[in-house]
Amino acid sequence: MYSTSLNNLLMVHRFILNETSFFGPGARKELPGAIRGLGKSKVLVVTDKGLLQFGVAKMVTDVLDEAGISYKIFSEVKPNPTVSNVKAGIDAFKRAQADILVAIGGGSSIDTAKAIGIVMANPEFSDIISLEGCAPTKNKSVPIIALPTTAGTAAETTINYVIIDEEKQKKMVCVDPNDIPAVAIIDAELMYSLPKGLTAATGMDALTHSIEGYITKGAWELSDMFEIEAVRMISRYLPMAVSDPKNPEGRNGMAVAQYVAGMAFSNVGLGLVHGMAHPLGALFDIPHGVANAVLLPTVMEFNMPYCTTKYRHIAEAMGIDTSSMNDDEAAQAACNAVKQLSQNVGIPATLTELGITEENIPALTQQALEDVCTPGNPRPVTHDEVANIYRSLL
Repeated sequence: MYSTSLNNLLMVHRFILNETSFFGPGARKELPGAIRGLGKSKVLVVTDKGLLQFGVAKMVTDVLDEAGISYKIFSEVKPNPTVSNVKAGIDAFKRAQADILVAIGGGSSIDTAKAIGIVMANPEFSDIISLEGCAPTKNKSVPIIALPTTAGTAAETTINYVIIDEEKQKKMVCVDPNDIPAVAIIDAELMYSLPKGLTAATGMDALTHSIEGYITKGAWELSDMFEIEAVRMISRYLPMAVSDPKNPEGRNGMAVAQYVAGMAFSNVGLGLVHGMAHPLGALFDIPHGVANAVLLPTVMEFNMPYCTTKYRHIAEAMGIDTSSMNDDEAAQAACNAVKQLSQNVGIPATLTELGITEENIPALTQQALEDVCTPGNPRPVTHDEVANIYRSLL
């Protein structure tokens, strides 16, 4: 059974958070003051074409216009951003002669901005691929102000970013304290137009972060406090946000919940769900939140013998009365609750529905075992076990 050990409590732990964060509907109005407070004036906005097309990015650039702040827009970000994406963004930053990045979007836009900012401050990593893992960068990123438009990745408060190496067809997980945005602005109004399917997928991504961050080997009392509260909030607010997208309570609740989850997992790590989800995105372009959501209940059951005490707490946070259950029953109730929530918000139940076949399993398995998130899993895992988990979801 895994729980926060005495040894873990007595270790030296590091916790890195944003310098400043703003929360609440309309918080984007704080952007000009944040830019000026950092002593900057020339902005490169990093976003995607969809957010431009649907007017979400304009909700932010209007604030810049009103404040008379100069900016250029780089909108070539794609879902699951690539090395080429990042290099194009670096060129755009140089052309704009910018001194600050404003990232508007989900994890893809914010991750791209992180890579741009790191390379501009550390040009010796301009090949991008050398940033994989824990690259020894010397300088803090160009200042980033991140405004998330989805409630899932928590990229605005983490020291992680993920970029696809096109040549190797793999996701590079990059972990660097120098990349954390200086300012995060969590404005739920930027999320009101998010479609139901994407709301569900990103919300389940946030739940995966909170559960994996809670049971990972690096978890300890401070991270546990954040993650279990995130589980409680997501269980309450995700169904509300999916069923009524313009409900301020549901949207703002999820916006804060995913940030709370990110505060902790960024500092303690994740586990096998993310390790197995990353190859699905790299090889088959499956949205990260969907991949996590499909995998989460099954991987939870695999980990259950190592996490029974914490699973009881998860079940209780999701509103289940476990007082009459033994530890195994309470742990199974947690797995069932996650599976039910996933079904309730319309997440696919199998990898087959996402186009995955038996012949894809060897490549997926190999990348999952090599992923930087997998070693954080509370239960050790073998090649055959990973393959069988994928296979069980066909």
